[in-house]
Amino acid sequence: MITVKELTKRYARTTAVDQISFEVAKGQIVGFLGPNGAGKTTTMRMLTCFLPPSAGTAKVAGFDVLEQPLEVKRRIGYLPEMPPLYPEMETAEYLKFVGKLKGLSGADLRKRVDYVCDRCAVADVRQKLLGKLSKGYRQRVGLAQAIIHNPAVLILDEPTAGLDPKQINETRDLIKDLAGEHTIILSTHILPEVEQTCEQVIIINKGKLVATDSVRNLQARARGAESVLVEIAGRNGALEVPIVQQKLEQISGVSRVLCKQQVDSRAVFEVESQKGRLVRGDVARTVVQSGWDLNELRPAAMSLEEIFLQLTEQESTEAQKESPASKESQK
Repeated sequence: MITVKELTKRYARTTAVDQISFEVAKGQIVGFLGPNGAGKTTTMRMLTCFLPPSAGTAKVAGFDVLEQPLEVKRRIGYLPEMPPLYPEMETAEYLKFVGKLKGLSGADLRKRVDYVCDRCAVADVRQKLLGKLSKGYRQRVGLAQAIIHNPAVLILDEPTAGLDPKQINETRDLIKDLAGEHTIILSTHILPEVEQTCEQVIIINKGKLVATDSVRNLQARARGAESVLVEIAGRNGALEVPIVQQKLEQISGVSRVLCKQQVDSRAVFEVESQKGRLVRGDVARTVVQSGWDLNELRPAAMSLEEIFLQLTEQESTEAQKESPASKESQK
């Protein structure tokens, strides 16, 4: 649905986006991540034909953003960080106005306005002025205008910025509901939101592509070794945590054991293996043979926040090493 090849955007001496390439399949929700100034918004503006690329190509629904921008715009819905609302207009009036701009008219326009009002939960403020709406409602109206023409692709830039926790959950649920009907690129700084919503993640840093993969695959790549969480309970009274930890550390292939939690006679340990070693079976046998109860044994996944920090910091370190100033200082 979206194909990007060596996309680049330069401003004078500054390269905001530097030869990034990725693909997004039909119906996917993709998280687009990066630190402030990484080039996320610039990339989104190129995909939506607001900015022309300096080099490279991008196709949306099979149409080139440079050669066929009008066809691309017909097939995308765009929600910038600040929704493009007119405060003096009523909600339904505004949505009709946007629908007409998108080529809708007559009965089709009325049906789509009714549909997006219901879908985005703004039916109860149809007759209210946009300037009088809360931040949460304005964000929902922004989503409604983005899907008014039933686009194949939705590009959402910080759709939950400035919302309270309840509004974030409501917006997140709405985006999940839109998946399948629309291909969605979602830019956000709320990383747990990406873990719960997105199937694929694209990470850029200083204009360069750092990683593009599923969350699960990124977790495996970032950790580089197996790590499991094991909950152990003592059968007769309290559990001696130091003794359990020592036993687990003696297992061949185990590199580190941390006690994550202890409650009465139960404790949770994180057991990390050496690279290339699988220790789950040995851990289970050791626990049982030592006379303890094995309550739970499962893989320990890195959070997306940990992966994000690891990848972006690693990229920054490598860039510093390769810079001319760094090379000169090493001489």
